[in-house]
Amino acid sequence: MIIKDIKWNENGLIPAIVQDAKTKEVLMLAYMNEEALEKTLETKSSWFYSRSRKELWNKGETSGNTQKVVEIALDCDKDTILLKVLPNGPACHTGEVSCFFNEKEIFEETVDREILFKEYDMIKNRAENPIEGSYTNYLLKEGVDKICKKIGEESAETIIGAKNNSKEELIYEASDLLYHLNVLLYNQGVTLDDIMTEITNRYK
Repeated sequence: MIIKDIKWNENGLIPAIVQDAKTKEVLMLAYMNEEALEKTLETKSSWFYSRSRKELWNKGETSGNTQKVVEIALDCDKDTILLKVLPNGPACHTGEVSCFFNEKEIFEETVDREILFKEYDMIKNRAENPIEGSYTNYLLKEGVDKICKKIGEESAETIIGAKNNSKEELIYEASDLLYHLNVLLYNQGVTLDDIMTEITNRYK
């Protein structure tokens, strides 16, 4: 990225959209000046410029909700920056994952193609912040033998759904199977990124 090509506004700033690199969810909008961008490029951590305080700030410096920057892109007019990040905690100061959580106008329901990543993150969160009565915590506590036993059961039920020629049954049982597989992957220290990398390599 050539900083000198950026079209800074009259205050020497540029809007920066922050997006979760995995889920593609838009997390927040902030502003950068040249120094903030330089620090971001240098540290691979998101830095911004506070227009109200008139100073630089490093995301997560006080809250611990840091953002590891994995990609930076300029839009076609070179007057807006897109940061793709791996967040360590919520982006919003309210504790919400994204700052864009207020009432929404939904014109058409769409499928969330990143839902398995979100499910994996939920499993990780349950492991780090146990909740009494949580089925996920129960499985993680019981360990690999119990998890594998459940995968065997869900695999069999998925097969039965297919043999019954029941689309609804197959969808339901396959969803259970994928959930338990996600739990197993987390239990074994394997991420969905590891799986996606393997599949990508197979299709190169």
